Amino acid sequence: MSILTTVNDLKAMKKFVGALVLFTTCNLHAQEKKETAKDTIIKTEVVKVVTSYVPKITDAFKIKQKPAVNHTKDTEKKKLEYQIFSVPVASTFIPKSGAMKKIDLGKRERLYPNYLSIGFGNNVTPSVEGFFRRDLSYDSELGVHANFLMSLDPVANTRLSSTYYNMDLDVYYQQTERYFTWQAGMDLERNKYNWYGLPGAITFRDRVIDAIEPEQIYGKYKIFGSIDFDDSYIDKAKASVSLFADSFSSSEFDISTDADFLFPLDNIHRELNDLKLNGSINFIGGKFANAYESQQSIQYSFLTLGLHPTYHFQLRDLKIKLGAKAYFSMDLQNSVNNFLAYPDVEVSYPVVKDFVDVYLGADGDLAVNSYQNFATENPFVSPSLYLTQTNTKYSGFGGIRGKLGQQFSYNTKVSYSDVEDQPFYTLNYSKSDGSKTTGNNGFFLSGYEFGNSFRVVYNDVKILSIFGEIAFEGIQNLNLGTSVEYNQYTLNNQLHPWNTPNLKAEVFGEYKLEKWYAGANIFFVGERKGVSYAGTNPSPFSTVTLKSYIDVNLHGGYQFHDDFSLFVNLKNVLSNDYQRYTNFRVQGFQAMAGLTWKFDTLF
Repeated sequence: MSILTTVNDLKAMKKFVGALVLFTTCNLHAQEKKETAKDTIIKTEVVKVVTSYVPKITDAFKIKQKPAVNHTKDTEKKKLEYQIFSVPVASTFIPKSGAMKKIDLGKRERLYPNYLSIGFGNNVTPSVEGFFRRDLSYDSELGVHANFLMSLDPVANTRLSSTYYNMDLDVYYQQTERYFTWQAGMDLERNKYNWYGLPGAITFRDRVIDAIEPEQIYGKYKIFGSIDFDDSYIDKAKASVSLFADSFSSSEFDISTDADFLFPLDNIHRELNDLKLNGSINFIGGKFANAYESQQSIQYSFLTLGLHPTYHFQLRDLKIKLGAKAYFSMDLQNSVNNFLAYPDVEVSYPVVKDFVDVYLGADGDLAVNSYQNFATENPFVSPSLYLTQTNTKYSGFGGIRGKLGQQFSYNTKVSYSDVEDQPFYTLNYSKSDGSKTTGNNGFFLSGYEFGNSFRVVYNDVKILSIFGEIAFEGIQNLNLGTSVEYNQYTLNNQLHPWNTPNLKAEVFGEYKLEKWYAGANIFFVGERKGVSYAGTNPSPFSTVTLKSYIDVNLHGGYQFHDDFSLFVNLKNVLSNDYQRYTNFRVQGFQAMAGLTWKFDTLF
């Protein structure tokens, strides 16, 4: 069928349909009548529609899917013609080549993973210390630290031996995983001391002196572990189990766990910092074979649960720390439970930015006293102590810190604290009058029962403390600093804060050249009060004053090579014959020299 025939048929069909519609419309208007009730009756009729042609889709002309379009000459794109006119611009910039300026940092000291130091001093004092580290694989290592120091009867003019030695061995293994690093190890210590400080008010016979066995040996056996997470709600956690014992059948177990948590608050508001939470569990339990006044044993045990949340934020220049400490403490031996809460708040404001910063705050804490802590601070305590916890009810403080130029930094602080059961050291009375080696009960006296050991007494006290420190770093390779602390004690029951100074100060410095180094530490300790017994009874007693003292210590060395150096240590340079504790004088002038070897590995 041709295109022309199809078009004509379509025109004829349109005319036919139009005529049919017109005829039907006219017929309906012609039959329209006035509406009556009869005419409203719906009638059924059959309408027949007859068509002569039904078009089909196949009859339509199909357009090609991609028809070819011929552009006329009027729609063709015009060719653009353009030109660039370059205008010279005068410039005064002339690039010059130069050399990069470098900062003279001096010769960088090479760091070694291992070292061994051997020294020897007067009073027959050998010293050996070393640290050895080995990588077992790419992400694990094994380390060992060992230390030994001994001095044979170093304190002059004592009737009992003052020999002591310290041995320490630490072993650890560390493994780095994908998301955390863990470490496990053990710490072994063995320390020997002598109760050589006999009271001067009692004259001891030679046979009694020969019968006294003043040696005390402390042993510490500890297993520990820790884990540090890279990206977790738990920042780090650690745990340890230790046993502390002595040569008089005293023992103390210490089980401790501690974990730091970080809770992000930016999902609440994007400007909120992380909330830090520290949780701890501590158990201390132990016993002493005998009390000082009787043959009865002393037992103690404490279980303490603690929570310590802190939140740091800043309002413009105002820095704020909000926190609190809460403890649930159980005295298992006496069936006494306590719940204690303390603030932990500090606010600081820069009056002069980077130079003067004023801060105020308040806090408090609960300290768990232990036989190990007392023996470490004062190794001449008797193995017959009464132990309890120290409760710092509150402590308010304020101060100023900042810088003076770029060379000096300083900090001053004043605080006032209310402390319950603050411990102090005071002498035990002698059970011997100098002529016998047995007590009133007929038992032989131990080496600490001749008035040559200390007990711990507790007292509620209010402490006004003033502290200040300043450091100087204005000269290359030179560091200088000093600190002073003054404490005023107001006690409830005791007459004085026994063997505790009101004033302490320290001056320190360090200077280093390419191969030489030298340093100094100078300590000042003010007067202290102690007790003295005239007889073999705890009362009456008299108060004695321990003189203030200055202790000058110097050290230095020369480095022959990166891995080999010489060191010299001088202690108590002024050879002051002072008493650190009542009746316990210290060593005079001490000198030690030795060699240090640093190396990569022995294997």
